[in-house]
Amino acid sequence: MTIEATSKAFAIWLTGLPASGKSTIAAALKPKLEEIGPVEVLESDTVRRMLTPHPTYSVAERDLFYRSLAFMGARLVAHGVTVLFDATGNKRAYRDFARSLIPQFIEVAVECPLELAMQRDYKGTYQRGQQGESSTVPGLQDPYEAPVHPEVAIDATALSANDAARKVLEVVKEKFNPRHS
Repeated sequence: MTIEATSKAFAIWLTGLPASGKSTIAAALKPKLEEIGPVEVLESDTVRRMLTPHPTYSVAERDLFYRSLAFMGARLVAHGVTVLFDATGNKRAYRDFARSLIPQFIEVAVECPLELAMQRDYKGTYQRGQQGESSTVPGLQDPYEAPVHPEVAIDATALSANDAARKVLEVVKEKFNPRHS
């Protein structure tokens, strides 16, 4: 099922391990995208609080959450709003489903070694996983399926958030040729 876009809106999915730098890149990228048109960031923790106020992170719950997230993004794009997914999306199938709904789609792999992501983890996600309080942390107990052919690969150990945002914008301009120069 493909939802037809009614404008030049598109979607970008920033995927990577928890604490890899996705939110920091999204914060740098959003104002640059807003120069092209309206932008909505679908940040997984924020959306999850609305859909599953007491998340269990079970496989079934994650499957439903990511299908819902992709559908929301597709509806926004269809109505002319560019979507920036700020979500781990640890299974390729989640991101592939979004791509199947949104023809103008860019997948950005935010590449970061697990050890560095664990050091950066201000939310305590990995610590909870190591202490047995969580059993489904992507990259720790649950596999993280990195993109096979992302449109953009960001080395989070080498690029600043602003440099990463510029790299993504170059691909946006090349792929979609928005009105912004």
